[in-house]
Formats: sequence, C-alpha cells, structure tokens
Amino acid sequence: MSGSEQVRVSRVPSKPVRREADGSLAIDLWFRRDGAFEADAALRLTPAEAETLHAQLCCALDDDTASLITRAANLPACRKTTLTTRRQV
Repeated sequence: MSGSEQVRVSRVPSKPVRREADGSLAIDLWFRRDGAFEADAALRLTPAEAETLHAQLCCALDDDTASLITRAANLPACRKTTLTTRRQV
C-alpha cells in the first residue's frame, strides 16, 4: 500500500451488533480503500471486552478520558443504573 492510499473502517449500518453462539459479540465492519469497498469482516468481542468498550464509549461521549474501567465506582453514570437492572441469563 502506498502512502497516498486511505483505508477506512466503518460499521455496516444495516447490521446490528449480535451475540454469536459462543457468547461473543460481533460487530460487522466494512473496509474501504480510497473510497472503494475492499472487504468486510466482523469484530468479535468477549462480553468483558464489550463491557469495557461500552464504558469507554460512555466516558468519551461524556467528554471524559476513556480509560480501562476496573471498579464499579469508576463506571460512568450511564452504566451505574444498568448493573442492578441487567437481564439475568
């Protein structure tokens, strides 16, 4: 790939995040090079990875520094209420 080529990755807008049979979560992605479709793939996350990403996105949306969340006290406000209302599997 030359230095002038631009590669972009974006979510496939028509496909929702889904849970796979093994419990992982899949996010469908499109890869484009210089504006032309190149390939697609799925980003697969464990539930723990998805929780961390969700918490980091909440922080980023709240304009806080997204960091690895390790304690419930550090969770952003959007996650604190869902800990007690999470659906039991």
